[in-house]
Amino acid sequence: MSTTTPGSRSARATDADVPLLKAWLPPAAVGVTLVLWASAFVGIRHLAGDFSPGALSLGRLLVGTLCLGAAVLVTGRRATGTRVRPQRREWLSLVVIGVLWFGVYNVALNEGERRVDAGTAAMLIQLSPVLIAVLATFFLGERFTPYLALGLALAFGGVAVISLATHGSGGGQDVVGVLLCLVSAVVYSVSLILQKPLVGRLPALHVTWIACTIGAIACLPFAGQLVSEIGDAPASSTGWLIYLGVFPTAIAFTTYAFALRHMDASRLGITTYLVPPITILLGWLFLAETPPALAYVGGALALVGVAVARRKR
Repeated sequence: MSTTTPGSRSARATDADVPLLKAWLPPAAVGVTLVLWASAFVGIRHLAGDFSPGALSLGRLLVGTLCLGAAVLVTGRRATGTRVRPQRREWLSLVVIGVLWFGVYNVALNEGERRVDAGTAAMLIQLSPVLIAVLATFFLGERFTPYLALGLALAFGGVAVISLATHGSGGGQDVVGVLLCLVSAVVYSVSLILQKPLVGRLPALHVTWIACTIGAIACLPFAGQLVSEIGDAPASSTGWLIYLGVFPTAIAFTTYAFALRHMDASRLGITTYLVPPITILLGWLFLAETPPALAYVGGALALVGVAVARRKR
């Protein structure tokens, strides 16, 4: 006579579903990250008329710092079991990451998106993997391969085509927007090279929170502008600013860190190629704008360069 009860069968079914659920969580986290990061380009472009670049950076970072700080308090040491307090030599890297990645990156990108559309900005930022690979040859001892040289040439050929496209469609100031987006890509790449050894010793969430806090402190000179512009901006724009701090900053970085713990880093890096097309789609839906036709050619050439640079023997 069977002793199995309906309740025990249900429990076994639930247990069987757990591995399936765990298998789907990392890809789901990647999907959330990509959509939220793409939406950030659209949000920045939308707010260009209501907030200056510095004020928008400070507002976004303050919100992100609060959200990430709350997550750090909730998780504590449970996330990785590693130490959470940086050592003295690690603070220098954290300060540089905070000032560059969260400070300079945001201000330059915000100013750049006042001059170029969201999709073009996303394509330019996607050059970062090539720049990271180049920097890794100097600072992490990785080999400079012929593929990297070819990919670098293709990627910056794509940038040249994008510059021609924006110059022809909107005047000389658009080229300045392209250069500002490239500045963001460079400081992002430098920051990731500095961050790589840190996240091997400290929880990624803690590193992100500390760097975001330092970035917010670096942007404090824009506090007066932020207060003034929030008073003049419509409530919907203030809501968008809060959205940028909560979702593309706090939540997206957290879901990306979760995916990085459960997926191969190279596979995860390839998924960022989807950010530009998602950004272009969202820009078309919410802003009724698309990049110039020639910019698509330049963007495709740049992405091919990124793919070639990442190729391994």
